[in-house]
Amino acid sequence: MIIFPAIDIKDGNCVRLFKGDFSTVEKVASDYLETARSFEAAGAEWIHMVDLDGAKEGRPVNTKIYTDVAEKTDLKVELGGGIRSLETIREYLEMGITRVILGSVALKNPKLVCDAVEKFGSEKVVVGIDAMNEMVATEGWLESSDVHYIDLADKMIGAGVKYFIFTDISKDGTLSGVNREQLKKLADATEGRANIVASGGVHTKDDIIACKEMGLYGTICGKSIYKGTLDLKEAIEYAGK
Repeated sequence: MIIFPAIDIKDGNCVRLFKGDFSTVEKVASDYLETARSFEAAGAEWIHMVDLDGAKEGRPVNTKIYTDVAEKTDLKVELGGGIRSLETIREYLEMGITRVILGSVALKNPKLVCDAVEKFGSEKVVVGIDAMNEMVATEGWLESSDVHYIDLADKMIGAGVKYFIFTDISKDGTLSGVNREQLKKLADATEGRANIVASGGVHTKDDIIACKEMGLYGTICGKSIYKGTLDLKEAIEYAGK
């Protein structure tokens, strides 16, 4: 299993939110490149990055930060937030981003996801499914829908998607533990057809153990690293066994 340490960017700063609420923004690190390098030193091979400004505005905002990390570290960068077109995907991939995350557009413009997988390959595209009470939320979690998270996953698998990030918004940034029940449902429903990454609520190594036991492809860790409740090096070593 892969551990994805996370950096979310707002106004050029490394931040975390509580349950996706922009009014709860908390700066968690002073320098994004220094933080990324510390992840690399702990043994991370990937980094999960989110352009929060981009997610809200529907366009790339903090591009230089992500390309800096891609250029100045050996980390593979997985990036989401404000990616709404094939042109943006192409530009990011050409700048050295390893994998792009498509969130709201998976629900609102599924053809874009199909086109992206066809044009760039399934290894380059991740669909982020963010849910509240099992229903998909969009536009930086500001809007809700009547689509169930497993139904969206099934539809996207039909479009050729192989990688998914599932976030229970009510858990995100809370350090209250991953939503094991919903993750298990998704893992069982997509078994053998998709790679699932858990996001939201990771608190301690127990969450890493639970995700690994479910057979998940990866786990994203953010606030738990910054608050010191999870030892990144230890988590990476356990996940890689």
